[in-house]
Amino acid sequence: MSTVQKSIDINAPVSSVYNQWTQFEDFPAFMEGVTEVTQLDDSHLHWCAEIGGKEMEWDAEITEQIPDQRIAWRSVEGTPTAGVVSFHKLDDGATRVMVQMDYDPESILENAGDTVGLLSQRVEGDLERFKDFLESRGEETGAWRGTIRRPS
Repeated sequence: MSTVQKSIDINAPVSSVYNQWTQFEDFPAFMEGVTEVTQLDDSHLHWCAEIGGKEMEWDAEITEQIPDQRIAWRSVEGTPTAGVVSFHKLDDGATRVMVQMDYDPESILENAGDTVGLLSQRVEGDLERFKDFLESRGEETGAWRGTIRRPS
């Protein structure tokens, strides 16, 4: 199992940054290789991406979502992944976004990519593009303020 941890500071209030992150169907605008994300319901997403020249699809479940604080997820099929994105208010106009993702490469290609840090580089680039996406717009494209709690 590999773990990627990345963070970025964004010049926007925590509520705006969180609101934009909840617009999962906008992810292809800033996530490398992601071609489509479909929100199936409040806690399930279907992903389509091209990774290493291979088209892949998988479903993910949001396991915890607390407005302006965190969103946690896990894959429910495909390559085992899980992670959390947390949002930290630095001041009224700045937010730190932190991503921690656990990934269990399955194929030879995935293991080779993991060895040279491709996922880490991709997450870092996605965060940079997210920052540019939000800061250049000046406002979020929408918001979902619901809460999903981990089962006890």
